[in-house]
Amino acid sequence: MSRANAPARQGPQEEAYLRGLGRAAAGALVFSFPLLMTMEMWSLGFHMDRLRLGLFLLASAAVVFGLSRFAGFRDTTDLADDALDALAALFVGFVVSAALLGLLGLLTPQTAPREAIGMIAVQAAPASIGAMLANKQLQKQSTQRPKEDRAGYPGQLFLMAAGALFLAFNVAPTEEMILISFRMTPWHGLALIAVSLATLHGLVFAAGFAGQEEHESQVHAFAHYTLAGYGIALLISVYILWTFGRLDGGLSDTMRAVVVLSFPAAIGAALARLVV
Repeated sequence: MSRANAPARQGPQEEAYLRGLGRAAAGALVFSFPLLMTMEMWSLGFHMDRLRLGLFLLASAAVVFGLSRFAGFRDTTDLADDALDALAALFVGFVVSAALLGLLGLLTPQTAPREAIGMIAVQAAPASIGAMLANKQLQKQSTQRPKEDRAGYPGQLFLMAAGALFLAFNVAPTEEMILISFRMTPWHGLALIAVSLATLHGLVFAAGFAGQEEHESQVHAFAHYTLAGYGIALLISVYILWTFGRLDGGLSDTMRAVVVLSFPAAIGAALARLVV
């Protein structure tokens, strides 16, 4: 009896998984399309240091694997299933990125293999994250308690890091971000830090991170989530700028660039709970 019912159970599961892959492809398209249309991203694919690109792909894969605990294609119960979901999202990200680059005429038979691999790899990072997040964003609302509510404090910090990485990645390649940092004075930098902290604090409480209601005071919540989140945004900003080779100037230029990029990174960290 159980053997006869096994194919019947597998059918709906396979159908649900295929629908999840379809949502992943849609998410990869939506999340990667803005960056796909920018010349800075094409240039990164051509010239980006391959060691830094490899490290960035490893970091992106780690983020996708972590996100699979909260927004995978299935309600997974072990690390093996999470790894399979992460690999599926990475595969979808690479396929969608290569297809779009070819469709737009950015990849041709005349493109050098090194340049083609670089362009696809750079675009596949946000596409893979979008593929993983889309399964939750595009499916019907579930009545089950979100997994992130059970993640604990380390899980919430990871979600902040993932959100900061994604939003910072969207603006870090642009020349405008560097131009803004050049035009800023030290007073502008201090003001931007204060606004970043205030915005992060307000959005964190609007998003309702799990566990914040357990704190005895706003001071404790500010330390545990706002300051921690901004610290994560700063670290992510330094890493992204280093990956893209934008820390080659002096210390003053570097600090201004980090402060500027940490503003969108802080917003991404705060909104991560709403997205994931």
